[in-house]
Amino acid sequence: MIPQTFRIAVPASVTLVAVEPEHNEPRIKIRDEGFVRNKAVYIALGVLPDGTKDILGLWIEQTEGTKFWLRVMNDLKGRGVTDILIAVVDGRKGFPEAINAVFPQTVVQTCIVHLIRHSMDYAAWKDRKGVAQALKTVYRAFDANAGQAALDDFAEGPWGAKYPAIAQSWRRNWNLVIPFFALPEAVRRIIYTINAIEALSSKLRRAVRTRGHFPTDDAATKLLYLVPGIISH
Repeated sequence: MIPQTFRIAVPASVTLVAVEPEHNEPRIKIRDEGFVRNKAVYIALGVLPDGTKDILGLWIEQTEGTKFWLRVMNDLKGRGVTDILIAVVDGRKGFPEAINAVFPQTVVQTCIVHLIRHSMDYAAWKDRKGVAQALKTVYRAFDANAGQAALDDFAEGPWGAKYPAIAQSWRRNWNLVIPFFALPEAVRRIIYTINAIEALSSKLRRAVRTRGHFPTDDAATKLLYLVPGIISH
């Protein structure tokens, strides 16, 4: 029987770990205690020191929170991961704290692309191109101080005046943005987005779309285990 977490081999040292952004994870219907429940599938994608990608694990859970993410991190550690350099997360409550509780030296970084997308939610459609262009001065800044100055300029400029919630959202997440500025340009390009994990999630959605509901978590996991590209990624 394949348990909820794929018992696949994991590397000891991981340069980058990425998890699907909040509200974007695949959802599947599973019978649980006599009821059909809507559960989420969480994937952790690792980038190894040599640049190759590896699926570190897959978990099925109805709700998430600090306890769940602590279980995920302890599971990875228990299966052999000893070091994570950078973790890219997006909107996961309790996840940054869980990462640093188990891997205290890990740098936790938000996904810049999804922070930009979230910013676009505040802007009218006709203004989005201009807002996106203005935000480039923030995340393309040379260092954190320059980025902070650019964010202040944005907030005080025409777009910031029209959409004050955008600068506010960046400031709320600023502690998770700052690590980005300390990295060289080549590394910034790698962690700028987590599109690779979104592509894997898309494969999972296609695999379960016409399946109705599953009798157990294990039954769902077995199907997901066989999706092309998940284990062989």
